[in-house]
This record gives sequence, C-alpha cells and structure tokens, in this order.
Amino acid sequence: MNLESPKVTADKSQQEMFNFLTNVENYEQLMPESKEKFKVVDRETFLFGLKGMPEIKLKIQETDEPKLVVLGSTSDKLNFSLNIHIEALNQNQSEVQLLFHGNFNAMMSMMVKNPLQKFINSLAENLGKL
Repeated sequence: MNLESPKVTADKSQQEMFNFLTNVENYEQLMPESKEKFKVVDRETFLFGLKGMPEIKLKIQETDEPKLVVLGSTSDKLNFSLNIHIEALNQNQSEVQLLFHGNFNAMMSMMVKNPLQKFINSLAENLGKL
C-alpha cells in the first residue's frame, strides 16, 4: 500500500528541515491532536500512540542529507516505511512530502488506509506550520 501527503511549504531551509527531521525528539511537535503517547527510545527511535490505534515504534533507517529521511517501523506485524522528501525552494524555504510504503494484507490495508492517510496529512500539515 502506498500513500502520499500533499506537498507543503515550510519556512525552513532544506538543511534546517533535514536537521529538524533527524532529531527524533522533534516528531512530538508534528503529532496530531489525537496523540496519547510519545516517548523517545534512543537517538534514532521513538514510540507513539494515537487514539484508537496500536502504539507504533519508528526508527530512522536511512538518510540522504539534506533531501531524504526514511523512518521505518520496528514491528514485524506492521511493516512499513515513511519517506520524507525535502526539496529546497530557496534559502529560507523548503517543500516537504511524505510517502508511506506499507506491506499489508488486503484486509489490513482496508482497515488502516484512511487513518494512515489522515495521519501523514496531519504530519505534513504540521511540518508546514514550522
């Protein structure tokens, strides 16, 4: 299953946005209002819980400075990655888009598609407010 957020413009340079997104503590600022739990596990991993959804642990799996940050699930049951693409618009602005790639069976895909789409849209929207 593949989902994508709308592209959002943020008032941070490409490098500033990359630096922000490679610090896992900053993801708490991006979480939707339905966040019930957020915990930094280590320098590359954080755990979060949203109302009505199981807790998810994400780890920074790959980076391509300053244009890409890849977060991946640490769970075998929910196997997915979230690629965050950062494009420079000018010295003080960047454009960010989130691409979700999940490996789910058909039933699971039907159940999680709408909540996941709302989640990545919310993350993107909050990135645009930075």
